[in-house]
Amino acid sequence: MPASGRPEGADRETARAGRRVAQGAVGRAEAPEPGEEPRHGQRPHHGGDGVGRPREGGGPSGAGRSRPRGGEPGGSVPEQAPHGGRSAASGAPHGEVSRPAAGEAAGEQVPAPAGPLPTPPARSAHPGESGEVAAARQAGGDRLRFIGAATRRIARGIDLDEIVLGLCRATVPTFADAILVYLRDPLPVGDERPTGPVVLRLRRTDRIPEEPDTNGGRLPMLPAQPDLGPAMGGSAAELAEVEPGGPLAEVLRGVRPLFGEAQAARTALPELLGPDPRLPSGHRVILAPLRGRRRVIGAAVFLRRPDRPAFEPDDLLVAAQLATHTALGVDKAVLYGREAYIADALQRTMLPDSLPQPTGVRLASRYLPAAETARVGGDWYDAIPLPGSRVALVVGDVMGHSMTSAAIMGQLRTTAQTLAGLDLPPQEVLHHLDEQAQRLGSDRMATCMYAVYDPVAHRITIANAGHPPPVMLHRGGRAEVLRVPSGAPIGVGGVDFEAVELDAPAGATLVLYTDGLVESRIRDVWTGIEQLRERLAETARLTGPNPPPLEPMCDEVLDMLGPGDRDDDIALLAARFDGIAPSDVAYWYLDPKAQTAGQARRLARRALARWGLEELTDQLELLVSEVVTNAVRYAERPITLRLLRTDVLRCEVGDDVPQLPRLRQARPSDEGGRGLYLVNRMARRWGATRLSMGKVVWFELSMPPGTPRR
Repeated sequence: MPASGRPEGADRETARAGRRVAQGAVGRAEAPEPGEEPRHGQRPHHGGDGVGRPREGGGPSGAGRSRPRGGEPGGSVPEQAPHGGRSAASGAPHGEVSRPAAGEAAGEQVPAPAGPLPTPPARSAHPGESGEVAAARQAGGDRLRFIGAATRRIARGIDLDEIVLGLCRATVPTFADAILVYLRDPLPVGDERPTGPVVLRLRRTDRIPEEPDTNGGRLPMLPAQPDLGPAMGGSAAELAEVEPGGPLAEVLRGVRPLFGEAQAARTALPELLGPDPRLPSGHRVILAPLRGRRRVIGAAVFLRRPDRPAFEPDDLLVAAQLATHTALGVDKAVLYGREAYIADALQRTMLPDSLPQPTGVRLASRYLPAAETARVGGDWYDAIPLPGSRVALVVGDVMGHSMTSAAIMGQLRTTAQTLAGLDLPPQEVLHHLDEQAQRLGSDRMATCMYAVYDPVAHRITIANAGHPPPVMLHRGGRAEVLRVPSGAPIGVGGVDFEAVELDAPAGATLVLYTDGLVESRIRDVWTGIEQLRERLAETARLTGPNPPPLEPMCDEVLDMLGPGDRDDDIALLAARFDGIAPSDVAYWYLDPKAQTAGQARRLARRALARWGLEELTDQLELLVSEVVTNAVRYAERPITLRLLRTDVLRCEVGDDVPQLPRLRQARPSDEGGRGLYLVNRMARRWGATRLSMGKVVWFELSMPPGTPRR
């Protein structure tokens, strides 16, 4: 009879009942059978439910057997690793020292599970409960708190490195002295079926660091630091190919964590770590497969030194929970990475890869997303070369900054490019964009600014659809907000758009932008426009009489944004007008008659002589004769002939026939059909553009060597 006066059998029965209570508070997470999908009810979540059920020996025996918590006899607090609980990576590949970031210092500490060292009897809140039952209850609570904190730390990660780092920081030194994490290379995404052999790559290692002594040297943290091979600076295999049907494949298929002393683990670890891993003996190694939603994606190896307590059977359940949460987090990170890749690819496709270099104008652009995590939006810009050396400048903003907004933006941008190719007036382009937006849906709204610059006339025609007004920076440094009718946004329907024609003197700069640059939660749009105007004027004063360079000027404009000003994505397009001097332009009207081709050859010859380009006379006369002959054959009104001298010699022939000529292969018996063939072979570039009142056929000839650039 014990001192309590109760039969020994009653005490044992009470202890077993207490263990069942502790087991029910923690729960058991059974691993699925080999090849079996985890059951829905077994999925762990971050609140700590579904944690491994403790056994009689208590929780994992880690570094957490330290002083009891105040007011809780027999409790434990986390043991702090050296240097404030930091842990360093081993000398294995990817084994750089890993220390917490600055923001993690104040983060959540992972509580240490209870250890097997003798502790004072836990004071039970249940009358008649024995000390053994109270200890089991306390061990289950410690284990539950540890796993809950560890899984929360793992779940905080978004990308792959953060999740793996969270696993390492949560387990070292609280649960293990060292850890190695292997992941599949490449990692499968979603339900994709991987091809080829299964290869595991060492993603990260972590271990308890050494602590500097008072003399500045480095001493072992513990009296004896045995050689743990890959964990403590040895050589672990960076790549491990899983042989089908081999021991490592069987362990991974089985899903359940195993002690290193188990027969299956003893044969699988050399295949994973290398032929001579030199691991500690006893239950001081746990091999835990990492299984995602559909397949095994890696493995984790937990190690303890020989002078530390060995892992207990219940530590296998802890390792299973850590591995499950890590694998699910890795799956989430891979899917997130794929989504981010698709978003980046979509954004690169929606926006122009590079801006064209039209004659008489220089261009620069910027695009900033609303946030680093949202790389797509509805803002866009474009520059479209037009016939007659003109260029269309477009900036638009679709409502919202999501994948849907980016898709609508792509459709509107493609429509704008098609309409620009028809050489429609700016107000007509906006009218057709409005119709297209209504066909896409009732809530598809956007603002747009469409401008056409003519470098020969030094004029610009602008039409606006609810967009913020552009700013013109003149050569003398004066910045002016252009008075352009605002109009209604695209997608409203039933609204007429109005275009205005303004002077565009040489040396002036036109700045087009979206509202994300000038409007935010802390300022209204007109305040932002005034700040933009002042910033442009201030930048121009720094360069004196010369206009500021375009690229630095765009950076200066974006610097006006404060920390709270990034509420929307931003598109910026700057155009520096150089124009084409009248002395570099020759223009004629010619009647459509049989003698017109000879007249065109004589006029072209005189222009080349005036410009000192006699070397191009033969080429130009031949090609002009062919193009003018085709125009005279079908035209009813006077045709136009224009020569432009820039960095190339450009010839343009216009007529009132809308049908575009096509290059075809003439048969030997044909008397004609070889004119465009000669143009295609001899010209640097050529093309034809349909206008509202006909078409223009143009070609370019390279300047002779040694001709100065204009």
